[in-house]
Formats: sequence, C-alpha cells, structure tokens
Amino acid sequence: MCTNMASGSGPVSALWTEINRCGQNGDFTRALKAVNKILHENKDDVTALHCKIVCLIQNGGFKEALNVMNTHTKSLTSDMIGFEKAYCEYRLNRVEHALKTIQGIPEQTDKLKELYGQVLYRLERYDECLAVYKDMIRNSQDDYEEERKTNLSAVLAAQSTWESTSEDLGLPESSYELCYNAACFLIGQGQLSQGMQKLQKAEELCRKSLAEDSDVTEEDVDAELAIIHSQMAYVMQLQGRTEDALQLYNQVIKLKPSDVGLLAVTANNIITINKDQNVFDSKKKVKLTSAEGVEHKLATKQLQAIEINKALLAMYTNQADQCNKMLASLQTQNPGHPRPVLIKVAQLCREKQHNKAIELLQVLCPPDTFISAICGHVTKACDILKSIEEIKYKPGMLSALVTMYTHEEDIDSAIDVFTQAIQYYQSEQPGSAIHLSLVREAANCKLKYGRKKEATSDLEQLWKQNTNDVHTLAQLISAYSLVDQDKAKALSKHLPSPDTMSFNVDVDELENSHGATYIRKKAAKVVGESQPKEPGPEDVKKKKKKKKGKLPKNYDPKSTPDPERWLPMRERSYYRGKKKGKRKEQVGRGTQGATSGASAELDASKSASSPPTSPRPGSGTGTATATSNAVPPRQQKPAAAGATRKKAPQKKKKGGKGGW
Repeated sequence: MCTNMASGSGPVSALWTEINRCGQNGDFTRALKAVNKILHENKDDVTALHCKIVCLIQNGGFKEALNVMNTHTKSLTSDMIGFEKAYCEYRLNRVEHALKTIQGIPEQTDKLKELYGQVLYRLERYDECLAVYKDMIRNSQDDYEEERKTNLSAVLAAQSTWESTSEDLGLPESSYELCYNAACFLIGQGQLSQGMQKLQKAEELCRKSLAEDSDVTEEDVDAELAIIHSQMAYVMQLQGRTEDALQLYNQVIKLKPSDVGLLAVTANNIITINKDQNVFDSKKKVKLTSAEGVEHKLATKQLQAIEINKALLAMYTNQADQCNKMLASLQTQNPGHPRPVLIKVAQLCREKQHNKAIELLQVLCPPDTFISAICGHVTKACDILKSIEEIKYKPGMLSALVTMYTHEEDIDSAIDVFTQAIQYYQSEQPGSAIHLSLVREAANCKLKYGRKKEATSDLEQLWKQNTNDVHTLAQLISAYSLVDQDKAKALSKHLPSPDTMSFNVDVDELENSHGATYIRKKAAKVVGESQPKEPGPEDVKKKKKKKKGKLPKNYDPKSTPDPERWLPMRERSYYRGKKKGKRKEQVGRGTQGATSGASAELDASKSASSPPTSPRPGSGTGTATATSNAVPPRQQKPAAAGATRKKAPQKKKKGGKGGW
C-alpha cells in the first residue's frame, strides 16, 4: 500500500513510511498528523481517509471518525469502512444504527460477527446473540476462544436473570470472569447457596491472577473485586441477611468504582434495604443512580426497578409532585406494569383521596374485594383475595393477606397463608429466592407471636440451605431451648468456636478511642529491671486525720441541742415576731401639752415591779440562776408556747435569679 502511494513523490513516500512505523508502535497521534499532511495535498485520497478514520478510532475520536465517513460517502463505500462505521455507532451508544449498518454489509467477517454479537447483547436479543457466539466458537480457531466463551457465559447469565430460562452449556470456569458469570446463572435460577460458592471461587481466582502482576496494587485488586462483592451482597439480601448485605454494599460505594452501572445498582439495592427508614442516606444514594451513561450500562428491567424505587422514595419524602411525574412516565413506558399503579394508589391514600384510589384499584382487581375492605369486613376481603388464582401466591398479595390477618389478631390464618405459599413454591420453584424468603418470613412471624415449636421446622430448612448462616442457627437454638433442650445442645456444637469468632481487636486502642466511657490506666513504665522492694513504714500511706468541726464559744456538752436550730428563725415554732423598739423621749414630740415626765411615768420598764429582760449569754444583768442556766441560741430549747400567733407572711424579694 505504501509503495504504490509513494511513487512519483518523495515527501509523500516519507510520510507513508512514518505512518506505517507509527501504526506499528501504536503512536496514532503522530500518525494522524502525517495523514493530515497527505490529505492536505490530496483530500480525496481513499487510503489516507481510511487511515485517518482508524487513527481517530484508536484515539477515541468516534464522532470525528463518523463525520469523516459521512462527508466522503462517495469515495468511502460501505464494504470498505462498514465495520468502522458500525463500531463508532456502537461506541456512541447508537446501537440500533449499528445493527442496521452491520446488516447492510454484504461480507460478514469474523470481527464483524464479534461486533454483531455485542450489539445483539446490548439490545437484549439474547437468543440471537447466543446463536452468533455458538457459531463463532465452532468455526473459529484463534487465541480469542476464552474471550468468546466468557461472552457466551454472560449471555446465559442474562437469560437466566431476566428471562428465567436458560440452558447450562457446561462452560469451563478457568478464569474469574467465567466463574462470575456461572455464579450469576445459578443466582438467576434461584440457587443462592451454590451461587455464593461460585462467587467466592471467582474472588479467589481474581486475587490469584492479579497477584501475578507486580504492578497491581491492593486498591486495584479491590476495584476489580467490587462487582463480585456487590453480587455477594445481593445474594445476602435475597437470603434475608440485610445487615451483612448493607455493610458490603457500602464498602463497594466507598471504593468509588469507575463503572457507573455498578454504582447505580449498588446504590439502588441500598435504597431497597432502607425503604422508608434512613431517608437521608437514600437521598444521597439516589444521585448515583442518575449518573451520566447509566442508561447504556444496565438492562431495561434494572432501569425500570431504579425508576420505581425513585418514585417510592419521592413518596416517602412527601414530594408528591415529583412522585406523580415519575409515575406518569413509568405508566407511559410500561402500560401493563402494576407497580406504578399501586404506588399511585398509595400516594393518593397519603393525600386522603380515597375515592380516586379505589377507582384505580378497581382496574387491577375485582371491585368486591375493595368494597369489603372499605366497609371494614377484613376477613371477607381476605377470602375474596385468596379466591383470585392468578395473584394468589404473588409476594405482594401474600404480604397484604398476612398484614390484614395479623391486624385482626388472627395469627392462625396468617401462618396458614405462609404454609400454603411455601408448599406451592416447594413444588414449583424449590430453593428459589422467593421460596427461601417466604420460609424466613414465616419463621419470623411464628417467633414474633410465640410459636417457637412451629418455627423450628422453618429455621431448620433455612439452616440446611446455608450451614454457615450463624444468625439462623442462633435463632434455631433459641427456639429449641424452650421446646427440646437436648436438640438445642446438639445444635450448639455447630456454632463456631470462640477462637474462630474472635476479631483482631486492639483493646488498648479501643479503650483510648474517642467516646470510650472507661479508660484503663496503664502502669507506669519502670526504667531498668529492679526487684520489687518490701514496703517499709515510710511507704505506708498515712491516713489523714479527720478535722474536728468548730463549736460555738458558749457550747455546753451537757445540754441538748435545739432540734430546730437548722431552720431559719422565721420558720421555728417558737418565733413570735420582732419586738417594736421603745419610743425614746424626744422634745417637741407627742400631743399638745404633753411633758417628758408624763411619758416617763407611763414607761413600765422603769418601774421596780417590772420583770428583768432576758439577758444575753455572759451579760451581768438578771439573777444568778438565770445566768447559770443560759444556753447558746442554737442549743436553747423553746419554752412551751402559750397562745399561738399567726406567722407573718414572707415578702418576695425583687430582682435576682432565685425568686425568694
């Protein structure tokens, strides 16, 4: 190619040589510059145009490459650049256009078939995609056989998950991708325990393959394992181990993987666990489900489930307008889907528009059902609901029946609903996710209402499905402890030993952490090794002598203390109020004509017959008897009260914080 184009022009020949060398070295940016120089001389050079398209594709310029093809449609025919055009349309998520382009190419090469299989997978046409990959594996002999088998296993897993029908082709599990797809296939078939074992094997293979590369860091390993861990959490969620699932989901979110589809699915599953609780966390997670490019990474049913959960979250957060808009969009896209209608009914009930809610419900179910429920005949409504064979064993219907029966305190009927449903799924879909979830809910219901003997059979069935489920084993032992203690002791042997359950916890670090309520004091470090010495008399801690309280100066140990000495004077029983001060003789005071002599005559205290006043302790007045018998004010007993007097009302002090 380069030799023919080089004839007649030296500089052009040198440019083609450089393009050839850059192509072999993978330097497509430099090759593109050389191609543009050739096209500057001859803009219709077909070979140069083709080289330019290849260079743009290698550099990720799919739009520019497509523009070059559309501009030179006359010189660039479909059989020449058909593959490149289809590939650009596929990478730009114009999958329908890519399919038409592929179907319009007369010669179907191997690379075109590979692209055709990818396009069919994106369009969710799994049967056709399966046929394409089977044909390629049969008729091709190159180094890409394992990659084709990986793609084939992905198609089988998608069929099992979204269409519930698939065939096991017995593909090898030599790589962690093949093992992961095999796990997804089993999970789609409802074989959760086997699926979890395959996921664990896929994790081991992934770690082993990445350990061979010295340039791979621990962060790279965690990023590669994110999709496996998210799928493990999904299995745990289906098994009812929501706490374990939530912990693993959050670990994946913290890694911030580059795959927006993985982030969206993980965030959506966290929202389904939160339900109407922890709404603030759900509002943060819902942003991850709306990232750019999510719609091109997920299947139609995944996108549908995410939109339904968004509508439910809007309802729980009282965003009625937003919820109604989402529901209108969902009903337009999926006119036969019942969930948007049911969410609309719930939203109308929250808005107390019950008549409109009833009208919507009558579209889904016979009107007699809702008339019975509205009129308060709950038992009759349950009988009508159970008579509808099409929806008799649907999870939503079972939930409604159990809720209504428990509300009426008819626990026997509620348990009977579980029993019939479990028998149905035992015969139709044994070991499926819905079968195991019903068994778990039945066990929880029986335990809640004290039917521990009846719950043992359900718990045993769950434990046999997954003998590593310690939570179920603990529930089973607890149930048997009140029914059959010997059986409980026998089962307790299956509990993990304390050594296996122990965690690598640094006790000192935990005690010294922020928020620790008790911190153990560490012993002081001793420099050097010395023998402990015997405690001498100087080392004995001296006891502090208790200091005696001060006593009043006139304290008499023989007298009995006043029992009311701690009360304020006003509150003591012998308080008689304050005595008014005696009027002093004052000149120019009193009535007209009064004299000081007259006032002195009227003063009883100056007469000889008046009794002495009560002396203060230590005073020289009064008789010797009175002095010797005097006691301090805090020890003096009150004399027998004569006529009682009314206690003067206390006045409130103004100002201050105390009030009194």
